[in-house]
Amino acid sequence: MTTPVELSTGDQSPLFNCLDSSGQRHDLEEYMKDSKKVILYFYPRDSTPGCTKQACDFRDNIAQLTQHGYVVLGVSKDSESSHEKFITKQNLNFPLLMDTDGSLHELFGTWRIKKNYGREYLGCVRSTFVLDSDGTIAWCRYNVRAKGHVGMLLRELGIES
Repeated sequence: MTTPVELSTGDQSPLFNCLDSSGQRHDLEEYMKDSKKVILYFYPRDSTPGCTKQACDFRDNIAQLTQHGYVVLGVSKDSESSHEKFITKQNLNFPLLMDTDGSLHELFGTWRIKKNYGREYLGCVRSTFVLDSDGTIAWCRYNVRAKGHVGMLLRELGIES
């Protein structure tokens, strides 16, 4: 495995153009043309406890984020049907992007070697990227905790929760 890319605040975001689980296309260049800011968050797996907590926190704060010009996009390598079940069960109000081949994970450096109980394996490192309307990474973190992450992000962005 090659060393994953490590993006930082101030870097230009990799461009992406992919479908969500409902078949709608999401193109960073289009968001930039519309002066939209994007919160792109990578999570390991649909319907697991931590990922559910994080997704529901984004769901519960979507009005504030939208009011401040942000679009929230979740990303995992799960299937279309898994995403749709997760969206329905948790009443999510934002799209989940399809990345079954891992290309988006690779672009953002979120597919890495992880360690758990002394075992090493490849997996998604929970990460969040805030992209300004010009495509610049305004804020990013790798290895974030699911619990409390959205509240911390709101504070970092100067949005009261």
